[in-house]
Amino acid sequence: MITIRSAIIEDAQRIYEINKYSFGYDYPNEKTKARLDYILSKTTDKLFVACEEGEVVGYIHGSDYECTYSDSLKNIMAIAVDEQYRGKGIGKLLLQALENWAVSDGSVGVRLVSGMNREKAHEFYLHCGYDFRKEQKNFIKMLTE
Repeated sequence: MITIRSAIIEDAQRIYEINKYSFGYDYPNEKTKARLDYILSKTTDKLFVACEEGEVVGYIHGSDYECTYSDSLKNIMAIAVDEQYRGKGIGKLLLQALENWAVSDGSVGVRLVSGMNREKAHEFYLHCGYDFRKEQKNFIKMLTE
């Protein structure tokens, strides 16, 4: 049985592993734990994990999205499910947890950005009721090395 709960610092190892093997992000384990600790301390962010028999098998991270051209939204920063557990409805349960938080916090909706090459993820979001709005490019400028 899958359960959804708020993340705790002890989930850092599994989040690191899911990031590495599901996303391909080889961000160091100790930095993942420090980032998780920071995110958990923020009132503007929420991180939920999906567990099967006590093991974290997926997670979703949401954050406030405030701008001058929209009412309050939540922004999905990341959603990932361990490849071994995909196709069991876990991603949908994680989305529902974040959507419930959005509603209870007074947000009018949830938004996300997904890489152009993640076609299966795009199908999943459409299946879960998300609308495709626009294609865009993502830019970054690193200020430190």
